[in-house]
Amino acid sequence: MPLPNGYSINSAASDESDDSEPLIENEAVPPQCCSARLNLAFLMFLGFAVVYGLRVNLSVAMVAMVNVTDPKPAQNSSVFHACPLPPGMDNTSDVFPQPDGVPQYPWDSETQGWLLGAFFFGYLGTQMPGGYLSGHYGGSIFMGLGVLGTAALTLLTPLAAQLGSYWLFALRALEGFGEGVTFPAMMAMWARWAPPLERSRLMTLSGSGANFGAFLALPLTGYICQTLGWPAVFYLCGGAGCLWAVFWFLFVSDDPRTHRRISKEERDYIINSIGPQGTGHGWSVPLMSMVLSVPLWAIIITQMCANWSYYTLLTSLPTYMNSIMHFDLKSNGFLSALPYLGAWMFSMLSGVMADYLIERRVFSVTAVRKLFTLTGLLPAAAFLVAVSYAGCSHVLTVTFLTLSTSIGGATASGVFINQIDIAPRYAGFLLGITNTFGTIPGVVAPIATGYFTKDHTLAGWRKVFWVAAGINVGGALFFAIFGSGKIQPWAVTEEEREEAERRKRSRSIST
Repeated sequence: MPLPNGYSINSAASDESDDSEPLIENEAVPPQCCSARLNLAFLMFLGFAVVYGLRVNLSVAMVAMVNVTDPKPAQNSSVFHACPLPPGMDNTSDVFPQPDGVPQYPWDSETQGWLLGAFFFGYLGTQMPGGYLSGHYGGSIFMGLGVLGTAALTLLTPLAAQLGSYWLFALRALEGFGEGVTFPAMMAMWARWAPPLERSRLMTLSGSGANFGAFLALPLTGYICQTLGWPAVFYLCGGAGCLWAVFWFLFVSDDPRTHRRISKEERDYIINSIGPQGTGHGWSVPLMSMVLSVPLWAIIITQMCANWSYYTLLTSLPTYMNSIMHFDLKSNGFLSALPYLGAWMFSMLSGVMADYLIERRVFSVTAVRKLFTLTGLLPAAAFLVAVSYAGCSHVLTVTFLTLSTSIGGATASGVFINQIDIAPRYAGFLLGITNTFGTIPGVVAPIATGYFTKDHTLAGWRKVFWVAAGINVGGALFFAIFGSGKIQPWAVTEEEREEAERRKRSRSIST
């Protein structure tokens, strides 16, 4: 429907084939460069880079924190090595020396698996409450406090490790509890800030900070561990999170209507292009309709499947690089980070391409979301299988792992932003639901990996990669069958229903 200021509500995101409303003309769209919405995306990008650095630093630091890879060596062998040691490496020890006075701990592989998975026990608890409250009040306060709280708790990691593995488990669970609100808060904010034709690139830019943070944190953690000692990792990462929170609270607003530095042109464009969906959902939500929604379950199942392989590599890849491939700690961090650099680049590119396909009406929103989900999951599964047969080849292993995770970044423009397509005004709460289920693999996958690989054999790791690949394929097929990009009937506002009725009457009169 044309609006008084000259804009037209973009109907492409509704995925309705019979909708003849024009798209917003390019000359009517305020430029993104230096805009409030782009600044918001950039600050979100930095925030997720920080929280993912806080999340993954333990994965690399664990290699330096333990004084043996496994205190229970294989029978009839002082130390068993699945792959031959590089020339010059001590044949009896995988110990990484630390500066004087830095403690190390005798944690076996199962204990390490529980500690790496502890974060997700807390992360599960605040997804839905965070999404619900962000959708009602706005997401800026929840995202800001989520990052700040996680960062502050990270500063206590060395103390908790010194007190014992149970204390460290509890601390990591509390960090997850604080960080659990961040992604739902992001989705709730974009429901009010992201014009439909810009959703893919704005949301992939902000969310890609997660992969970029993993890319930076993994090699930097290895370097810091060897030069300053592993406790410095947690002090530096925690300090970075506290500093980010200062800028976030100074420059961010929940809604373009209340932003102090946004231009009138940009504010009107955002409000009018989003329409009634860009408002809070109030206290009541259609829970039963959500429970019975097949497209929502398609998102839940597919995100669980995709996250299994993602969290498996995120938490356990440094251990694989150490115990199987025998990379030194600095190389371990760098090579473990390469896949996330590729995923960051693929997710950014996919956002631009997805918006282009939707804006040009090459495909419907449903087709675009399915296309990028299949593109991200199926080739990634094939490369995981290839890793399992790469044996002890360093080049093939790094290549296949990098390709698998990099291509998986394409799902950022598929299933991982699909909540805002099917129910924009409930997007934060829906992401809380889908991320709660999607976090279950973060709890189970490291524990399963520890179980499969307790003997440190290639056969055990082959099971890890095959299971992840099979789950990936299952998720891709499920979304291809049941996924949707249409706004669901239970998410349509009363104002939109009245407008649809007026349009129908108008069309019937004109014909």
